[in-house]
Amino acid sequence: METLLELFAFEETGEDHFRAVNLDRGYGDRVFGGEVAGQALRTATHTIDVPHGLHSLHAYFVRPGKPGVPIDYSVERTRDGRSFTTRRVLALQGDEAIFEMSCSFHKHEEGLDYQLGRSRDVTEPEDSPSAMELIPEEHRHRIPFELRELGPSEPDADGWYPSTRRVWLRIKRRLPDDPLLHACLLTFMSDMGAVMGAIAPVPESSSTKLMAASLDHAMWFHRPIRADEWVLYDLAAVSNYGARGLCRGTMHTAKGTLGISVAQEALLRPITR
Repeated sequence: METLLELFAFEETGEDHFRAVNLDRGYGDRVFGGEVAGQALRTATHTIDVPHGLHSLHAYFVRPGKPGVPIDYSVERTRDGRSFTTRRVLALQGDEAIFEMSCSFHKHEEGLDYQLGRSRDVTEPEDSPSAMELIPEEHRHRIPFELRELGPSEPDADGWYPSTRRVWLRIKRRLPDDPLLHACLLTFMSDMGAVMGAIAPVPESSSTKLMAASLDHAMWFHRPIRADEWVLYDLAAVSNYGARGLCRGTMHTAKGTLGISVAQEALLRPITR
């Protein structure tokens, strides 16, 4: 947990310029995309002095980040309005851009209240099997999250899958009551397996192997929810074509509150050799 929260503590290197911790954990050859997205969002929040809450972000993963190399974030103050605040963030390692994001914040206003309900054909988190056994035992102590993997839904009569990945997840320890910190951590968590949700289910007998990577990512924050309470992350593949896959998803609380909508496109390149 301490290591996770350290990712969101920055060194100011100039006006609206920040440098973030980027540890080399000794496995993997690229930085986790959710880490970069969450950090970029957090730097943007440091440049906002009014009580506006996050309502959306749109981002591109430009290059794979290198583990162990510091990441510099440059924030552009696009707009400071009475109702909306807009920021652009560029993440760099050395002279190379690895990630870019636009994000928008909105003053709370009263309005209509309607939401899409969450799936009811899933077990509750306490009754769902832990997914920790999917993680090598020597790495489990490094994971600050709890995960309960539920698998895809059954296909309908036409063969379409309403959900291609469903998982309960939360951070293990209670966090401060900071809605923007929770939004940054949920952004981090939103890239955990989104690529899996973008892949249409294939028969177990299929020999097709894929090189997969996140390409772009969008989130809409409808209602404040907490990263340290159970969230049902429900994803559905929309399209697989041209070595790309698009998924869309939702994050609901255990009580059914719709907090976030997500869309991600991933590179799904067949490995031919």
